[in-house]
Amino acid sequence: MGLKTAGMSDETETMRNMAQGMNQGSPHARALGFQVVSMEDGVAIMTAPYLDIMVGDPDTGVIAGGVVTTLLDHCCGSAVHIAMKQFRIIATLDLRIDYMRSAKPRMPIFARAECYKVTRSVAFVRAVAYDETPDDPVAAAQAAFMLDSSTARPFSGMSRKTEGGAA
Repeated sequence: MGLKTAGMSDETETMRNMAQGMNQGSPHARALGFQVVSMEDGVAIMTAPYLDIMVGDPDTGVIAGGVVTTLLDHCCGSAVHIAMKQFRIIATLDLRIDYMRSAKPRMPIFARAECYKVTRSVAFVRAVAYDETPDDPVAAAQAAFMLDSSTARPFSGMSRKTEGGAA
């Protein structure tokens, strides 16, 4: 299942495997058939196959916009994971998607996401969804992800005591 290439560090391989595991471990992504195409250096490429259950308009056969949104969010999160040097829990803070056109009927959708900046607490990602080529996108996305920073701070307990000893 690993996509390890020559010269890849063990840390990068670990992060890649974790990102792939999250993809396969998500019931929603699994139900939609999301697959990892590639992951390397903060860039993730994923695909969603054309499935009848994904059609938004039966008259046209075009994949629903919600599938595109989900694929972009998932791909952006995978790009964040592959960009980090160690595993951290992440959560989508902001996801802006500009739809440029309808997807072509009966075609799979691809997403390419690049995590271009990781700070102590937030990661920033750009992405596109496309059916044939990234040069003619179905949608473009900009996202921000919160990074769990609890590993950077010592645990100080769950609550503070107030006067009289009650929490």
